Amino acid sequence: MMPSRMGRFRQRFSRLVALIGALLLLGACSLIGIEDAPLTTFDPAGPFAEQIDGLFWPVFWIAVVVFILVQGAILVAIFLFRDREGAKEAKQLHGSPKLEVLWTVVPALILAVIAVPTTAAVFELTGCDSDAMVIEVIGHQWWFEYHYPDAGIDTANVMVVPAGKEICAKMTSEDVIHNFWIPALNGKRYLVPGQTTLLRLQADEPGEFSGACAEFCGLSHSLMRARVVALDQADYDAWVADQQKGATLPAEGSDVYDGYQVFLSKGCTQCHTARFDDESASQIVAEGAFGGPDLTHFASRGTFAGATLPEEGETREVALKRWLANPPNVKPGSFMPNLALTEQEIDSLIAWLESNT
Repeated sequence: MMPSRMGRFRQRFSRLVALIGALLLLGACSLIGIEDAPLTTFDPAGPFAEQIDGLFWPVFWIAVVVFILVQGAILVAIFLFRDREGAKEAKQLHGSPKLEVLWTVVPALILAVIAVPTTAAVFELTGCDSDAMVIEVIGHQWWFEYHYPDAGIDTANVMVVPAGKEICAKMTSEDVIHNFWIPALNGKRYLVPGQTTLLRLQADEPGEFSGACAEFCGLSHSLMRARVVALDQADYDAWVADQQKGATLPAEGSDVYDGYQVFLSKGCTQCHTARFDDESASQIVAEGAFGGPDLTHFASRGTFAGATLPEEGETREVALKRWLANPPNVKPGSFMPNLALTEQEIDSLIAWLESNT
């Protein structure tokens, strides 16, 4: 008996849907290498990320086995027991106590096997060791601030840590909920206004690790990124010593001095701190006032504007010019306003910023 026109249409439509689904599935597959995916979770660089990675793969393969068994059973039911001429009616299994116990107990056992190491890992990853180095992480729209209480250092965008040392990140937020995520070093953890959350970080070897805010936090959420740079102990100690120094006041008559005057006269001091060797010249934002990143050692950080600039293939000078000319155009919703700086003022300001190493 020939299938009806409606039946043929349904067959063709079903095949089309299956083909589109297969194409979408293939399109989701990535062929790029790990080195081109800085936010990959499959390249752990420390013990806490390795613990998560070690938990992921057994759970993944258990899920694969369950998926194959379930899909296999569905395919068997579709093709072996499909309705066709002369076929006997399939035996009904509804109400079979043995089978109902079986497909209740087996999933429960699988979940129990997964739950034990998962629960242990959750408790282990949420509490820092007593000898861990503390770094306070403060989330802002849209950048991360880092305070080193033992060293008296404040910086932004780039967290510098000693390799092989556990870091206890004590995190909070100044405005909305953020989420700090450095996938090579650990999983995600919320930054909540009025609360303190903990995140353990450790890099086994020196290197640079990318991260991002993983919770939608406003207009420029996608432009709120982070970096962790791990140094060997000697280099880290040298970095701390440099960061503890104040900037040097520029000599009059230079582009650097002109840029410093732009900083003083254009309202930058309302939000940005700059500390100098001459403490009487330091410009420090009042406690409780809205503040942007500390600019004392701006040039020592490889990135700025929430670790989004400079973009790949872009020089720092070009990126700085774009940023200072119109910050809200680069980062929508930016609290740093367009100060209507002239090209000369921008060049002078860049000269001063880049002198703050």
